[in-house]
Amino acid sequence: MSLEEDVMKIQKKLTKMTSDDGTGQEEALELLKALQTMAINLEVLTKTRIGMTVNALRKSSKDEEVITLCKTLIKNWKKFLSTPSTPKDNGSSSKSKKDSKDKDKKDDKEKDKKLPASFPPQSNTTDAIRIKCRELLTQALKVDGENPNACASPEELAEELEECIYAEFKNTDMRYKNRVRSRVANLKDPKNPTLRINFLNGAVAASRLAKMTPEEMASDEMKKLREKFIKEAIDDAQLATVQGTKTDMLKCGKCKKKNCTYNQLQTRSSDEPMTTFVLCNECGNRWKFC
Repeated sequence: MSLEEDVMKIQKKLTKMTSDDGTGQEEALELLKALQTMAINLEVLTKTRIGMTVNALRKSSKDEEVITLCKTLIKNWKKFLSTPSTPKDNGSSSKSKKDSKDKDKKDDKEKDKKLPASFPPQSNTTDAIRIKCRELLTQALKVDGENPNACASPEELAEELEECIYAEFKNTDMRYKNRVRSRVANLKDPKNPTLRINFLNGAVAASRLAKMTPEEMASDEMKKLREKFIKEAIDDAQLATVQGTKTDMLKCGKCKKKNCTYNQLQTRSSDEPMTTFVLCNECGNRWKFC
């Protein structure tokens, strides 16, 4: 049996497994592993359309191992599109060979200018709002241009992310729109490239990104700033529970009385003076000074 026939046999089996509910995929992992060992070339991919079948399986499967292996196969097969074809030696003169090479180089340049996706995603919706949201997510993923390490094209990843968001709300109401807007804003954020790169490279799955909180999506810088604010709030709360030292040397700027209590804390580096926190026992006014 030829390679093409072997691939066609697997392709037919996988086609039966690409149901919307992801059932009947028990043998999928073994079939994908078999594909991984085969010396599949561009000609076999074109004739068998195995790439489209594997991509459809990736979208319908609920098995993380199956999804990961599908992405790996698709990524490897995409490389065939950028591999220049080798001209056949038909015994022609050296001049003909040179002309043929020049033509191949020209064709390769044209191909690089408008290289299509190997397995373009087929939109499964006609809803104008959902299509627009997918476009916005795609643009957000293309902020840095093409990513050679991406597990799929920006269009495919955007479609997968939008489907996960839509699956949660089952409609395109304001909650759905706000969820999409927050993903777009965080993916486009030039100060937070880590989130975008992790999603493109497959480190963050679409199902997880669809439900991440603003705190989880935030950049490392923003997380540190948030931790600083939380620490300050905790310090202030602790200060309020500690009984301070009463004094009549300090005057409240609000009620003008001198019935106050103060505490001193080291809020800065050890070589800096301590910060004094003052509470007016008459009106409850609080202030601090160094």
